[in-house]
Amino acid sequence: MTEPTLTRRHFSTLCAALGTWPYAKLVSASGQPAFLSAYRDASGQFGVAALDDTGKTLFTEALPARGHDTAVAPDGRTAVTFARRPGRFALVFDPLQMRPAVAFEAAPGRHFYGHGFFSQDGRLLLATENDYDGERGVIGLYDVAARFRRVGEFETHGIGPHEALLLSGGRTLVVANGGILTHPDFPRRKLNVPTMQPSLVYIDIETGALLEQVGLPADLHQLSIRHITQAGDGQLGDGSVWFGGQYEGAATETVPLIGRHRRGQPIELIGISADYHSRLRQYVGSIAASKNGAEIAVTSPRGGVALVLDARRGEVLRSQSVDDVCGVASAARHFAFTTGQGAVRVSGLGGGTTSSAVQWDNHLLAI
Repeated sequence: MTEPTLTRRHFSTLCAALGTWPYAKLVSASGQPAFLSAYRDASGQFGVAALDDTGKTLFTEALPARGHDTAVAPDGRTAVTFARRPGRFALVFDPLQMRPAVAFEAAPGRHFYGHGFFSQDGRLLLATENDYDGERGVIGLYDVAARFRRVGEFETHGIGPHEALLLSGGRTLVVANGGILTHPDFPRRKLNVPTMQPSLVYIDIETGALLEQVGLPADLHQLSIRHITQAGDGQLGDGSVWFGGQYEGAATETVPLIGRHRRGQPIELIGISADYHSRLRQYVGSIAASKNGAEIAVTSPRGGVALVLDARRGEVLRSQSVDDVCGVASAARHFAFTTGQGAVRVSGLGGGTTSSAVQWDNHLLAI
């Protein structure tokens, strides 16, 4: 996908325009926002959209370049869509009132990795970022009340932090360090595949202190840990952290791509059948836990398949081939899925499909 370059002049224009933009364009006059996703439309323009619980688009807001994922504040009234790596913009909007609020950008020497989350009290936004000259990952800290002024950062103790989330309890954050070194001078090139060291890292959100770090077996050091979710299995209070990986090794190899971790233990790789692993085609694009935490859904747009697993036993409960499926989020009784071909499924793998005229991006977020 060819993407426009966001220049500082373009970004400044975007920020100034927020004072005069109308409310986000209404596409449907009924329903309440239930999901958020970035997209690209038929003209090649990028944006972020809110969908209701049937998959119908309620409103859209333009983005200056390709977005990736969105974070929503605990009260549901503030959302932030981040640029895809190595982008530097973030757009803040109100998903309930359907209007933009402010735009901000990453600090000099940093770019976003496309993911972030809010603190439990909603006062801070935290974003995964690349200190590209320092060749290290950081979590940028943004003061919500100060119009998202950057107030500091935590080191992630690894390279290429992709997704991060706040665990239940609100004190500990977990980071998926993908292990892949990149630099904006070489926008999508992977500069250290032979020496990758992916890891899961747990950090105290109040102090930035490293609480725990765990890696993969040496023969899987090229399995980039990318996306994470928390299950509700309760075996360690907070529940285990599940991840989906993307393999950077030989294309002929079939390796486990799904794993989980319980604090104080090694990473456990999930032993699903070789057939399921081969269908994933070395790439998990997104992962989500059900609302009750009992099930885990993973998607592979490269393999065109979605799997739903039992969070306790690690067994595949159901699967379905879905062309270009990637976005997944918990829904009322099932999972909702989106595809790069414009399809939305909100009633599980066997349910009906709502079609749209856009290409949905990699992630779908339940509000």
